Amino acid sequence: MKKLLFLLSSRFSDRPSKLRATNFRLFCDRPHSSLSRRPGPVAYYKSLVNQGKLKHDPYQEKVAFELDNLLGRLDQYEKDMEAYHTKLTKWEESRENERRRLLMKEANAKQQGDASSINKRRNFFQTWMSSHKKVDGAEQGVGKWVSYLNREKKLDSMVGQRPIAPPAPKGLYIYGNVGSGKTMLMDMFYSATEGIVQHRRRLHFHEAMLQIHDLMHKVWKNKEMENSLQSSISNWVKNLPFDTRVKEWLVEEERYKQEMKIKNILPAVADKFLVDGQGRRTGASILCFDEIQTVDVFAIVALSGILSRLLSTGTVLVATSNRAPNELNQDGMQKEIFQQFLTKLEEHCENVPIGSEIDYRRQIAKSSIDQSHYFWPLDSTIIKEYEDMWNKIVEHSGGKVTSQTLPVMFGRTLEVFESCNGVARFTFEYLCGQPIGAADYIAVAKTYHTVFITDIPVMSMRIRDKARRFITLVDELYNHHCSLYCCAAAPIDDLFQGTEEGTLFDLESFQFETETEDTKLRRDVLAEANTTTSSRENTTGIISLLSGQEEMFAFQRAVSRLIEMQTSFYLEGVRKIHPYFQEKQTGGSFEIKVTG
Repeated sequence: MKKLLFLLSSRFSDRPSKLRATNFRLFCDRPHSSLSRRPGPVAYYKSLVNQGKLKHDPYQEKVAFELDNLLGRLDQYEKDMEAYHTKLTKWEESRENERRRLLMKEANAKQQGDASSINKRRNFFQTWMSSHKKVDGAEQGVGKWVSYLNREKKLDSMVGQRPIAPPAPKGLYIYGNVGSGKTMLMDMFYSATEGIVQHRRRLHFHEAMLQIHDLMHKVWKNKEMENSLQSSISNWVKNLPFDTRVKEWLVEEERYKQEMKIKNILPAVADKFLVDGQGRRTGASILCFDEIQTVDVFAIVALSGILSRLLSTGTVLVATSNRAPNELNQDGMQKEIFQQFLTKLEEHCENVPIGSEIDYRRQIAKSSIDQSHYFWPLDSTIIKEYEDMWNKIVEHSGGKVTSQTLPVMFGRTLEVFESCNGVARFTFEYLCGQPIGAADYIAVAKTYHTVFITDIPVMSMRIRDKARRFITLVDELYNHHCSLYCCAAAPIDDLFQGTEEGTLFDLESFQFETETEDTKLRRDVLAEANTTTSSRENTTGIISLLSGQEEMFAFQRAVSRLIEMQTSFYLEGVRKIHPYFQEKQTGGSFEIKVTG
């Protein structure tokens, strides 16, 4: 359903369009000018209804009006935020200049007091950078903390308090059933914000969690802190007219300031979430977040910390979910943290239910299903038809079938044994029978516009881990608009048969991304957030959480998306939207990137 936005956008206007790939989502963008903006959600929605491309739904229209109202408030908010960031930049520069002046004053006092006892060493910086030895003259522990606080208080009195950001328009939290049009409407809104808001990002849950992992990894490893510290030393400490021991003291003070900045890792990650790779944030920011869910304790802690920080600093959030906010955490994991998040969400977002009970993907499929993409059952006749289709697509691609190694996050790779010019073939067991996760599936989805998967079984409690991975795989192939050919044991509606037997949940797959990168990462983040639940309690809570409605939503979503992926509407968009073809059109080099 959401793909109609991309397939039909060129029909709404006679203006030329071009396709652009972002790191997280594909969008059909027109060249922007101040005199020509994209239609708002209401105009776009009514146009599609009038063309007969959508069936009018009063619930969808109501959400479109809410999104339109929000869009109308963003122009002034962008101007207000630009003015705010100008003031903030001046305040930060003034504060830093005064901070250094205070440090110089303290350094002069130390220089005069310790002149007779300082041992001058010629190669101080080489020695310090290699050994990181503690400095005798630098305050440690509580003493250093008190020194830091006293300096910050002086700066507050000298420079003044941090400028106050203008109040942000309330965002929207859209929730409702699978296939009801939530994501389609959110994407209409996102498309309309082009040229209005400088910092925009559209994320799906899996991509968001992977980016959080990646940013946390960088913060934990202190790479950015070390680079900043070395730059600081080179720029001003190294050439100051002080003895070595005083310079060491200045370096330690700089390091301590950096440590204080990343003491709370989640706000540090949040501050990089929207501006990643774009330099300083200078205006308003919009985050469109598709399918908010709380699958485990880590998701609750990470999303609560990061989204709360973004909302507190003026980001406008438009989110979709199958659940109302107060139903996201039915099992009560990390109640205090989650309640703080709910309070922040209620303060900054309006809850908008989309009450339709209709799965519009199925409605579209009734008139436009393409049976040649989904083959069943697994008998010799069907398997031969499937093999013939593979050979036909490979021949049409004009290449030779070879193997390929795909880079994945955190230095991992995935071997692809059969691929040819954007087409690849896998077995179900290879993609879903081993502990790989969303990062691998995103790499596959971004690299191959056409994916063949064979030997897909009926999924039950007995292979619940494989079922969960298959659902994630379908999510990513759909999000990146891949053409999918399946050879399965049963029709789409009969693939998932495990709900009466028990939960289809894979605890291993949710932990895999972290364990391969750094076994302490999740544990440290949970500890940082003061989570004290034991691992046994966590496991029980997670399994219980995914055993009911969440599981049902996941199955329904996968089935609904598999059905839409067989329709002509969806398939027509593959060559227009998929990154492989966008790279061909632009003539640039396409890199596999999981995060910004």
